[in-house]
Amino acid sequence: MSIRSTRRILLAGVAAVACMWGPLSAQADEQLDVVATFSILGDMTAHVGGDRINLVTLVGPNGDAHAFFPEPSHARALAQADLVVVNGLGFEGWMDRLVEASGYEGPIVVATDGIDVIDLSEEHHDEEIGHDDHADHADHDEHDDHADHDDHAGHEYDAHAGHDHGDLDPHAWQDLANAKTYVGNILAALIEADPQGHDIYEANAARYLGELDALDTEIRTVLENVPESRRVVVTSHDAFGYLGRAYDITFLAPEGLSTEDEPSAAEMAALIRQIREQGVTAVFIENIADNRVTQQIVAETEATVGGTLYSDALSGPDGLAPTYLELMRHNAMSLTSAMLAF
Repeated sequence: MSIRSTRRILLAGVAAVACMWGPLSAQADEQLDVVATFSILGDMTAHVGGDRINLVTLVGPNGDAHAFFPEPSHARALAQADLVVVNGLGFEGWMDRLVEASGYEGPIVVATDGIDVIDLSEEHHDEEIGHDDHADHADHDEHDDHADHDDHAGHEYDAHAGHDHGDLDPHAWQDLANAKTYVGNILAALIEADPQGHDIYEANAARYLGELDALDTEIRTVLENVPESRRVVVTSHDAFGYLGRAYDITFLAPEGLSTEDEPSAAEMAALIRQIREQGVTAVFIENIADNRVTQQIVAETEATVGGTLYSDALSGPDGLAPTYLELMRHNAMSLTSAMLAF
C-alpha cells in the first residue's frame, strides 16, 4: 500500500473519531489554545505567545512533516484550538484534510505570508534559457557529440529534475530575515485572537526579533572567513535554498524538496560526477532524513560527513538544536567549519 493510500485511510479514521467527539468548548482560563504544525514553527509561536498561550505542536522534535501521519489526538487538538499556525507553501500537504476531519472552523495564520518565495519553476526556466543561449553559440559538431550521450552527461546535477513536488520552496524559515516575517504574522494573529494580550505579545516579539537580528549578524561575521570557491556543500534533501540565497552558499541535494522524493540513478551519477569535478568534500546528513543516499555519495567520492544539519525539525531538548535560534546557529557554524576544512 502506498504512503498516500495509507494516509487517506488514517485520515478517514481521524474524521470518524472527530465526529464521535462532536464540538468541543474552549478552555475557561485566560490561555489561548494554539496549534502549530511542526516544531520550528511551534518554537517561534512559543516565543511570541509566552505564558498567555497553551501550545500544541503536531509534528514534534526530529519529526518529518513531509511523511507525517495525523492521529485522532491531532484532530482533537485542532478541534479545541482558538488559533492554528501553519507554514503554508504546500509544506503541510496533510493539513487541509486534518482540518476537515477535526471540524475546526477558527482562524488559520499562514506564517509565510509576505515572504519572497523561491519559485523553482522560475529558476529552472532561467537555467533552460541559459543553456539555450549557450547552445546558439556552440559549435555544431560539439552539439552533435553531446547528443550521443544521455541527457545528464556533461551537465551539472539538477536538484529539482525528475521530482514530483510543487514549484514553491516551503523551507522559508532557513533565512533569518524570513523568520522575522513569520514572527510578524504570528504576532498579528495572536493579537487578533487575544486583544487583551497585546502588550505582552508585542514585548515578546520585540525581544525575539532582536535575537534574530543579533544571530544574523553573528552568522554573517563568521561566514566572511569562507572564500566563495569553498561555499559548496551536499545535503540529503533540498531544504536549504533560502539559507543558500541569504548567505551565498550552494547546496547540492540528491533528494527534492520532500524527504519522500528519491533521485534516479542518472541524477545520482551526475551529482557524484559534479562533486568530484568541483572537489566538494563537505557532505551533511540531516536529523529527519534517510541518509543512505548520503552514505552512497561518501562511499563513491572523497567527501566526508561534516556533521548533522537540522532542516525541517528541531532536536530534542537535550540535542544540538532544541530551539530555532540554536538550529540556525548550529547549522551555520557546522557549515562554516566544513567549508573551511577542504
